[in-house]
This record gives sequence, C-alpha cells and structure tokens, in this order.
Amino acid sequence: MSVNRRRYLAAGLCGAAAAAVSLPSWGADRLRIGLTPVILADQVAFLSRWGRYLGSRVGVDVEFVARESYQSILDLLFSGQIDAAWICGYPFVRFESELSLLAVPLYQGQPFYQAYLIRPKTPVAEIQGWADLKGRVLAYSDPLSNSGWLVAQAQLGKAGVPVRDLKRGFFTHGHRNVAEAVAARLAQAGSIDGYVWETMRAQGMPAIAKTEVIWKSEPFGFPPLVVRKGHEHPQMEALRQALLHMGDDKVGRDLLASLNLTGFTLGQASLFDSIRRQARQVPGSGVGG
Repeated sequence: MSVNRRRYLAAGLCGAAAAAVSLPSWGADRLRIGLTPVILADQVAFLSRWGRYLGSRVGVDVEFVARESYQSILDLLFSGQIDAAWICGYPFVRFESELSLLAVPLYQGQPFYQAYLIRPKTPVAEIQGWADLKGRVLAYSDPLSNSGWLVAQAQLGKAGVPVRDLKRGFFTHGHRNVAEAVAARLAQAGSIDGYVWETMRAQGMPAIAKTEVIWKSEPFGFPPLVVRKGHEHPQMEALRQALLHMGDDKVGRDLLASLNLTGFTLGQASLFDSIRRQARQVPGSGVGG
C-alpha cells in the first residue's frame, strides 16, 4: 500500500455511509460498482434498473453500492469490497498509480464538464466572483471533489483570498446539496459540478430557480469509472463493453437520458491533465509536481 493511500485511509474525512443497496457478498458471480448519490429522485429504482440492464449484457449480476463521500467509495475499492467505482477526476489523479480507467461518461457528446460558482438569485448581487468571498460563507461538495473543493481552493488563491479569510466553508456531501444550501441561503456561494447544476435545471428541481451561475471553469475530464490496477474482475472487459455500447439500444439510451449523458468512451489519462495542473498549485492536494 502506498504512503499516499495509507495517509488517505487514515484521514477519516467525515461523511456517514448511506447505502442505496446493501453491500453484496464477494465473488466472481457478481460485479459491484460504487458511486456517490446520483441526482435522481428515484435513485434506488434507477440503480436497480441500470444494474439489471448491465447484468443482462455482462453475464453476472451487477449491483451498485452508494456512499455519501468519495473517501467511502475508495475505501471499499481499495479493500476489495467493490470491483469498480464512479469517482471524480481529482481522486483519480491523486491515486493514479493504483487506478485504471474503466470508462469515461460523455456529457453533451464530450468527456468534459465544468465547475461552476453559484450564488443565491437576488435583486441585489453582493457576490460577483471569487474575489468577493472574503468574509462570506462558501459551500463545498466533498473533500475529494474537483469541482466541489479543488477548483475553489485554486480560484481563491488566484483571487488573493486565503481560505482563512472566508467567514466559513462547509461540506454538503453532494453537489445537489450545494445547490440546495445556496438556495436556502445557508451559504452565500457554492462550488458545484456544472453538469449537476445543469441536470438539476433540466429536471426542474426547485433549488435551481433560487440560484444562478456567476463563474464557469475551463473544461475538465468528466468523473470517470475506475478499477484497481491488478485486481480486475473476470467480467470487467464485458462491463466496459456494455457501458460503451449503451447508446446502441433504446433501453440503454433511456438510462443514459435519465443521467443526462450521451454515452461512455474509453478515455485516456490525459483527459485529466487540467486537474493535475490545478492540483499541483493547491497546497495539501496530495498531487506532486
């Protein structure tokens, strides 16, 4: 086990576990995929449908295991309790020596997304950008999120606003929760995944009507599905092919549409170069030069 991972596993970042489905027993007769909560209101039903779809193409049961934080998902992956994980580009580059790409989602036809800075929608806008966050409350998503933490640290640094100069920063453990915290004015701004904000808007979620975007980042590699190097399930290639070909049939396209995705691609590590560069500028990111 690497020094970085030992430090990571010992870090104890907060976030209670919340399983969407029970953690299945180990074995080659099933594939277990870990992920943080998806945006959908019918999460459990959707994951069950998606699991049945993939399982019918892979030849073994496919089950999803949801947890509230990326740390919890990585703990399960590194300990062998799940076979694959849908994580963020930031933990991928942080633990890249131990992870391999399984597939990368396509959003609007591309394997990229942006981070947004949002504020409450109000007639009098007090916050115009990162430089205005001194003395304000900022909502983050997750300590291992690119758009929900790393981007904010980099942009605050560029704006000359030390994190200690915020009135307060807090983790909501979910991008949807960032939007809802800002909408409820528990925070005066939020660092959020733009794909999540746009998907919430497409689904007519109430929090979006009460928030607005005031800044968008450069493109970043979309949060990937990954596996542990050297620990691939015998049916992992079949799972990869099932993901890559979801757009080939109506059921797969309907599942993708529910996620506001257009497909999956193999992806390359270079997709996450912009996250690597950014992480190297943020002290304590865990990504070296």
